[in-house]
This record gives sequence, structure tokens and C-alpha cells, in this order.
Amino acid sequence: MVVNDGSSGDKESIFKEAEKYAVVLHHSKNMGKGRALKTGLEYISKSFPSDCLVVTMDADGQHALEDAERVCKAAEENPGCLILGSRRLSKNVPFKSLFGNTITRFIYRLSTGLNIYDTQTGLRAFKGSLISELLKISGERYEYEMNVLLECSRKNIPIKEVEIKTIYIAENQSSHFNAVKDSYRIYKEIFKFSSSSAASFVIDYSLYSLLSLFGLGLIFSNIAARAVSACANYTLNRRLVFKSNADIKKSALQYFILAAFILTGNTLVLNFLTSCLGLNRYAAKLFTEIIFFALSWFVQHKLIFKRKTDTESERRKAECL
Repeated sequence: MVVNDGSSGDKESIFKEAEKYAVVLHHSKNMGKGRALKTGLEYISKSFPSDCLVVTMDADGQHALEDAERVCKAAEENPGCLILGSRRLSKNVPFKSLFGNTITRFIYRLSTGLNIYDTQTGLRAFKGSLISELLKISGERYEYEMNVLLECSRKNIPIKEVEIKTIYIAENQSSHFNAVKDSYRIYKEIFKFSSSSAASFVIDYSLYSLLSLFGLGLIFSNIAARAVSACANYTLNRRLVFKSNADIKKSALQYFILAAFILTGNTLVLNFLTSCLGLNRYAAKLFTEIIFFALSWFVQHKLIFKRKTDTESERRKAECL
């Protein structure tokens, strides 16, 4: 099956030829890679049984047929997984592609705790039973594929990589990827947690500094500032970052237990750095926040705001294991 995402008229002969071998679906105008993938998935969900195998391939010649067959076989052997055709990027890869994948891989791992080597591959395979989940994921352009990886992490859908050939034609000049606009779409989802934490830190640090200037004492200033920023951080994370469907009473209780633990540890470390090591109180505050930021993210992502998984998701995970 081929999706013509609003290609110009001079490409019509290509799609006419493709119609001899495949179903060709047409968009009257360019709607983006994410929408093209969803158009294909919607057609498959209506035309084929849920136990079919689906392989997606980009149209720029970067995927070999034998690699498509390999990821298809891996999807058959791991019915609950999303299979990625993973390129082992080398020094011969165009700098733009190498740099972009390296940065995205690092940020994705920081955000999810998962180590995916090739986050930007378009060669993917999965059972048709995953289509309903994939169609719910937001994104109409290049950000859609990254959103898929983020949602799989949140919903405990296992991801498995299969090594494939690295093929770039004419320095990847045929790619329609816009370095600025499409990078923004990809990274904005990943940066939500960091932005929430940054906003809470500004509240915390500003209030801490203000109370300290009024001579209210280090411990009181730290506790008061943390209490206010924790309320703001909980609201932002639950509604905007993790979009959690966890019970609000349970998640709030867990969050504030975590906040109390972090506040205690934060205060003890801050006091140790200033009193025992003689570090400037403002520098000590920055250093302490960095340590507890990492701890806070891990617990929130893996426990407090972990999305509920239904029986089907748990079954898929067990099948992959």
C-alpha cells in the first residue's frame, strides 16, 4: 500500500505505476507524514484482520526489502512489541542525520529511561492489534513517530530493535524534514517535563531567595518555597506533562509523600553544603536542585503518573518478554 501525501503532478506517473502492484491512497494536499501514516493505518484496520502484520517504510529509498522482511518476522515472533529497524549510524552518515539522531536519542532516554538507538527510523513493524492504540496518538507531521515512541513508553508497550542497513542516497537530499519546524514538533513533547520542572524551580528559587533576603532563615525559607512550588509542579505534571489518568487522590498522596521525602533530603543536603562545606547558600541551592530533579522525574514517571494499562497491554508485554 502506498500513500500519496499531496505530491506534485509530475509524480503522477510514479503512482500510476505503483497502482499495478499496490493500493494507492491519495491526499489532495500535503498533510504530513503522521497523517499519511494514520491514513494507511485506518485503511488497514478496516480492510484486514487484527492479527495481520504491518510494516511501515519511508519513500526515500533508505530501507532495503530484506530489512523490511526481517522486521516483519520479528513482529511475528514478538506480537506485543513495536519493532524498529535500527540503523547503526556511522561516520559515513550525513552530519545532519547523525547529529539529529544522537541528540534525539539522548533526550528520549532522559525522558523515558529507555535506550533506543535509532529513534528516527521509519522502518517499523507491529501486529494489527496495535493500530487502535497508534491511531489515538497525536501528531500529524514528523513529530508523530516520536510521539509513538513516547506513548509506547508510557503505556508499557515494549519496543524491540532489529539492526538494518544504513542507506543514504545523495546525502539524504530528498528528505522533506525541516530542521527548525520539525525538530520543534519532535522535541516539544519531550521538553514538557523539563519545562514543568523549570517553572517550578523558578517559583521555588525565587521564593527561597526572597524569604532569605528578609532574614527568615535557611530552613524555613527552603520549606516554604518547596511547599508552594510542589503544588504548582503536581498540577502541571498531572495535567500537561504525563496527562495521567491515575486516581487524583492516590497520585496526589504519592506525590506529596515524594515531595516530603525530597524536601527533607533537599534541606539536609542544603544544610550540609552550607554549614559543613561552607558553600554559598545560593550555589548550594542550585547544586541540590539538580540532584533531586533527577530523582523526582524518575519516581513520577515510573510510579506516580504511570498510565493505567488495560489487560490487552499487559498481555502484549508478557508476550514480548
